[in-house]
Amino acid sequence: MKFTEERLEQAIIELLGKEGYPHTCGEAIKRAHEDVLIKSDLREFLAKRYQVEGITAYEIEQIIHKLEYLPASDLYDTNKAIMKFVSDGFILKREDANQKDLYIQLIDYVELDKNSYRIVTQMKIQGYELRIPDGILYINGLPLVVFEFKSAIHKEATIYDAYKQLTTRYDRDIPELFKYNVLCVIRDGVNKKMGC
Repeated sequence: MKFTEERLEQAIIELLGKEGYPHTCGEAIKRAHEDVLIKSDLREFLAKRYQVEGITAYEIEQIIHKLEYLPASDLYDTNKAIMKFVSDGFILKREDANQKDLYIQLIDYVELDKNSYRIVTQMKIQGYELRIPDGILYINGLPLVVFEFKSAIHKEATIYDAYKQLTTRYDRDIPELFKYNVLCVIRDGVNKKMGC
């Protein structure tokens, strides 16, 4: 039995599934192909987390807009700004000016089970070109970890090719994905590397 790229992908899906990360095929997610956020997950998380504070649908859309419309033209600075939002949170001015500003955190770092996790595979992303990353780990609708797999049994598809695919083709063609990226993982079944 050959250890193909598909078998490697399935092994990672099963491993993450055991850790509580459900699998979703990219085509099963209702979204425009240029969207990299899973907005429904983000909306649901924010609505539940800030229900007591009376967060409105408009305020949730403001948060999504804030994340989406940071430009991907200067990817380093944009990623740095979004990572600051993810790690430190930010202040949201309320729709009703009489209400106190709301401190927003995009991830619940205290009660981890309150977050929404999913591994999404083979999701088509339309940027300057159409690309299909092998896997993306989402937390609360944010694409934080990108996976690229190659098969160790194919000499023409090396772990270096996975690295080039992420850092050249994906970075050039779908920079929107990397605005939110914390970590990239490349693996060929034998070797693995990860980094930012």
